[in-house]
Amino acid sequence: MEKTDVVAALGPSKLLQPARIKAALAANDRIKFALTALQAAAAHAADSASPPLDLRHDYAAARVDAPWMLAMQDKAWTENGTLHLSDLPRLAARLDDDIALMARPLDDSADAAHRDQRERTRRWRGWLAALDTDKLDADKLAALTSGRRGGDDTFHILVMDLHKSLNQLAADLSDETVDGAHVWQIDESDRERVGAFMRGLNRTRGLKFDHPGLDTAATRDGPVLLIQNDIGTNDVHVLVVKVEGLAITLTYSDLHERRFNFFRDLLADIGAKWSDIGSRRSAGLNLGSDYIVGNARFDCPDLAALDTALEGLAARIVFLIDWNRARKRLNGLVAKSLSVEVLREAARREVGHMGFLLAGAERLVFDAMEALSPDHFHIGDQLDTVLGAAEAREFLVETLALSAQAMLAGQTKSLIADQVRLLLSRHVSRHRDEFALLAEHAAYCHALAEGIRDALAYGQESDPDATQKLADRAKAWERKADHLVISLREQAGVNPRRLPFLRLIECADDAADALEEAAFVLSLISENHFVGWNDALRAVLRRLADKVLEAAQDHVKAIAVARTLSEGSLAEDHDEFLDVCWRVVNAERSCDALTREARRLFARHVSDAASITLGNDFAGALETTTDALLRTGYTMRGLVFTRVGAEREGGQA
Repeated sequence: MEKTDVVAALGPSKLLQPARIKAALAANDRIKFALTALQAAAAHAADSASPPLDLRHDYAAARVDAPWMLAMQDKAWTENGTLHLSDLPRLAARLDDDIALMARPLDDSADAAHRDQRERTRRWRGWLAALDTDKLDADKLAALTSGRRGGDDTFHILVMDLHKSLNQLAADLSDETVDGAHVWQIDESDRERVGAFMRGLNRTRGLKFDHPGLDTAATRDGPVLLIQNDIGTNDVHVLVVKVEGLAITLTYSDLHERRFNFFRDLLADIGAKWSDIGSRRSAGLNLGSDYIVGNARFDCPDLAALDTALEGLAARIVFLIDWNRARKRLNGLVAKSLSVEVLREAARREVGHMGFLLAGAERLVFDAMEALSPDHFHIGDQLDTVLGAAEAREFLVETLALSAQAMLAGQTKSLIADQVRLLLSRHVSRHRDEFALLAEHAAYCHALAEGIRDALAYGQESDPDATQKLADRAKAWERKADHLVISLREQAGVNPRRLPFLRLIECADDAADALEEAAFVLSLISENHFVGWNDALRAVLRRLADKVLEAAQDHVKAIAVARTLSEGSLAEDHDEFLDVCWRVVNAERSCDALTREARRLFARHVSDAASITLGNDFAGALETTTDALLRTGYTMRGLVFTRVGAEREGGQA
């Protein structure tokens, strides 16, 4: 005899309801597994080459006592679109029994929706009874498993509707709460577990503002404490927590794969281990519109760790509410992948996104962009294109935090908009602009030139270990310089304003390439290819390296001055910029003369073929460096004159 039948025989139906609801929720789990197994069988029959799904974890979690369901994939086959399944009659009988259990708590309800669900249950039980063969065509399979609304009723839609009604009945039934959770038939020790869960939930609950959701119900089913949270209003957005001993098992379902992965990552941060089945699409729960079902587990060493895990899990639930709407709003500001990063970091900082949505969402940011001068943003610009991904990400996370705090404090939207404008202005002012990229590239050129100068100053041309280390460092620096070029090239692809800077950094990169080549050749020279190097030759090469370093230093200074120049700059600033540019010109001329002197000395004192070839290559690479810096200087002068002239014309207009 069923436990519910015993209770019914002993007293009034009110005493029966908690047990009936427990039985109904357990039946819901079994039905979901049965539909999972059915679709898995249909999918495997349609494509027998694909491996069958491993459903053992789902089977155990649903507490199904029907081993034959695990074997259905191996027995199923299709013919002309019809599924043949020998166990279909007893599967239908199982579904019939469990849907009756799900509907049973609604028997005494006068609610119109409940009456409708009872009538639909009777119709579907009759439909199931008619499945007396081992054949199921595509229409009948969809009638069982589809969750798509807007068309004909399906068995799966009925299951979802009954599940929602059961959750409401459970909340209404409870005459006791623990920190806001509706509870019934729990043990005394369960109160501490429910309290831990509610501490986390209540810590972040305010971040949902007036959005519905987060109602919690808890009860005990044998050795298991069940905690159900109503995330929102979506049919399949469900979260169920089971606590047994020192283990927590979470079942989570979601329509949106991106949001599922977002929540998976949040829980992984606090120790959740997701099973293999966690990342797959629903196998059978919604044939018409797939959604994701996953299971996560926390294995805790003691009760303190168990409570910490429950608190951390619950504190993160609020960040699922309206997550997809927030992601879409952020997509208009930055790349899609960056939108998810922003939401993930906002959740980790426990500020969320609802305040941002309520304060105006992307309109807040667009207005702030428009409030800045056209030099910073043009119509159609995205934040990550102008600021770069890292800076845009940090600005948006701070905007979400600011919005949440302001909305919680009851500030007006106008005040929040002003705060966002100031925040964006601060980020723009510290933003690494095009000159900053050039300055970083120039720093690598300077480091390369300094490394070569020091190597010659300390006589390392005969030390293979030292020169090899220098060559390795030079290669790493040159690659980092290349990455800056690539970054500016990508930006110029979407923002034509960066094209002049791209041409400038490409000229400068020729200098970085030449310096890296010089370091490499020096490492070859140190391998016994410095035969005939005398004091006079060494002195010329050292003077050549000194001049190259001076040119690199002046290149750094020129960029530092150029980034500050405008129509309003002092005459002394303009003079300093021109002086630095001319020093680069003079350095190039000096290097030409020193390179020729070095070649003369190589020809006069060095007879070894490899030594003379490598020596001339080394001197030539250094001379090429100043040629590249000279071209860079001329390009920079043209850029600066153009920018200052444009500002003058704009001021006169």
